[in-house]
Amino acid sequence: MLKEILSFYIDGFRSMKTGRKLWAIIFIKLFIMFAILKVYFFPNYLNTNFSNDEERAEHVIENITQLPQNKNQRRL
Repeated sequence: MLKEILSFYIDGFRSMKTGRKLWAIIFIKLFIMFAILKVYFFPNYLNTNFSNDEERAEHVIENITQLPQNKNQRRL
């Protein structure tokens, strides 16, 4: 049964014409999103600004536990 399912999909991909172009476009877009954009637009902030794991952990804990400072918020 597994062989039949596998052969069904292999034959389907072999006979595709438009589908191959669409899959190629999908893979190109994924490559651009994960390989190129990640490097330039999402740098590793913690590795570049802190030298060891202890400093990184301290920075993350400080920023997660702080309450947001909203100047427009009224106090009761």
